[in-house]
Amino acid sequence: MRATIGAWLRLGLGLGLGLALAAATAAQAQGTPPPPVRYEVAFPDPAHHLARVTATWRGVPAGPLRVQMSRSSPGRYALHEFAKNVFDVQAVDGAGRALAVTRSDPYGWSVAGHDGTVRVTYSLYGDRGDGTYAQIDATHAHLNMPATLMWATGYDAAPVEVGFAPADPSWKVATQLIAVPGAPHRYRARDLQYLMDSPVELSDHMVREWKVGDQTMRIAAHHPGSAAQMDQLATQVQKLVPQHAALFGEWPRFDGGSYTFIADYVPQISGDGMEHRNSTIVTTPTPLGGDNAAQLGTISHEFIHAWNVERMRPAELEPFDFSRANATPSLWLAEGFTSYYGPLMLRRAGLSDVDAFLAEMSEQYDGILRSPARAFAGPQEASIRAPLADAATSIDPVAPQARISYYPYGAVIGMLLDLSIRQRFPTLTLDDYMRHLWRTYGRTEMPYRPDDLRRALAQVTGDAAFADAFFARSIAGHELPDAAPLLAQAGLVARPANPGRAWIGAPKASAIAGGVVLAAAPAVGSPLYAAGADKGDRPVLLGDAAIATAADWEAALARLTPGARVPVRFVQRGRERQAVLTVATDPAVAILRMETAGQTPTAAQRAFRERWLGR
Repeated sequence: MRATIGAWLRLGLGLGLGLALAAATAAQAQGTPPPPVRYEVAFPDPAHHLARVTATWRGVPAGPLRVQMSRSSPGRYALHEFAKNVFDVQAVDGAGRALAVTRSDPYGWSVAGHDGTVRVTYSLYGDRGDGTYAQIDATHAHLNMPATLMWATGYDAAPVEVGFAPADPSWKVATQLIAVPGAPHRYRARDLQYLMDSPVELSDHMVREWKVGDQTMRIAAHHPGSAAQMDQLATQVQKLVPQHAALFGEWPRFDGGSYTFIADYVPQISGDGMEHRNSTIVTTPTPLGGDNAAQLGTISHEFIHAWNVERMRPAELEPFDFSRANATPSLWLAEGFTSYYGPLMLRRAGLSDVDAFLAEMSEQYDGILRSPARAFAGPQEASIRAPLADAATSIDPVAPQARISYYPYGAVIGMLLDLSIRQRFPTLTLDDYMRHLWRTYGRTEMPYRPDDLRRALAQVTGDAAFADAFFARSIAGHELPDAAPLLAQAGLVARPANPGRAWIGAPKASAIAGGVVLAAAPAVGSPLYAAGADKGDRPVLLGDAAIATAADWEAALARLTPGARVPVRFVQRGRERQAVLTVATDPAVAILRMETAGQTPTAAQRAFRERWLGR
């Protein structure tokens, strides 16, 4: 989800925060390059997750200079308030004289009385390793720039130089920033937007490189395994990524002529993936070995973003504003279609089989099909809600009727649209649609709006009525296309995942003193939900079984049969309640090959499947 620069690299604009032109921007407009901004990043106490950062701005006009930490990050749509981990902020001028630093608001500081130069030094705490935050420890420094570096108003167009002082002599640097020739551990960015879009990994990582045409692909992995395991992963990625280029018809032109997968596969890391213009962060605590499914799934998803989102971008994200949440109604395509194509690229590369692809799509399809929130939100609405959902945190619970992810929603829409196009227009596929979007909005880096996506579907298919109806029903609206006939073309069926299994929508039970409580709310619309039970309630009877332990609860559930009417009694916020519920059949759905379901596909169905998913 997730990068920032698009048109900024062409236009050289700043953050667009509605602020008056400051001296650096004015100087650039007059043809004078703005003074470079310089950062020095050191790690005086990595064991306690601390960095010390110094940032220097020159050519500062008279009056206070505002510096601040970002509140949002490229590819993340919720607010993350990175200023919370910054402390001990000090400033001096060009002569080394101490300057007054005033905390003007929770996100920024004001520095006054300078001589045209302001040097700010601060401490940063970071111990979350993923695509959004910073993690510093004795093994590595994993840095997302918005979580690491302050920026100053008026210097968004200034070139940047960053120097790193590794905490360990074995540490190397992996980044899409441009290395300064002859200066170890020093890097450049053309402006603030590119800087903030450029994560950095300092560690004793392994690197493998190969060529695609005249460009270099690179994977830099920090992991505790062997060189042979690294070779295996690199070989798998080399086999995978040409499928992405085939999907879009060509490779992007990477700035600097290279693209880097920056990977952390260490126990303290959190699972994540975050795309950037010429690199991506991929993280999982799962070690290398075996088929590397955990690693390759994230790599496949994120590399699609080199086309879809990094260069083919929603207009609402241009420019990315680091001071607020950023939202677009088009994440169903930017992220959701990527979630469809990620596993499909693995299948096409022969790195997974048809059943593995179907298992992943089944999980997403079942979740969206049965989501209570789909009645209130189509894919566009789900996309707009991203700042409230994309790694956003809150202390109050979120209504299940308001919680639906644009990732699986868009993936399901992508699969069903692909099958709809193949059914209605036999010479076309969703790949043709994606290539058209790439040629029109990606290669040119011209941002698109929601109506552009609808018009593009009409242009590719030559059927405006089809495109209009699909967008009205399934993008602005919340109607899913009928999957059964679409899947049947490929010799697939959607059927109950657990036929004959009893179901009351019950969550797991957690032990407490004197009994158990429901660990989560029952599924909306389930028999237990209809009985009025909720998260935190204490069940005391189900059927004829008294409930005193989690094992009692599981055993009572196992004895239920579909259609049976059974009593349930539970304590809810100090009040005992009871009801009689009718046991249902598990509504979970799985997408299977007909062969797996005991049926025989026709030759035409097999051929269709092979054209779509391969043998």
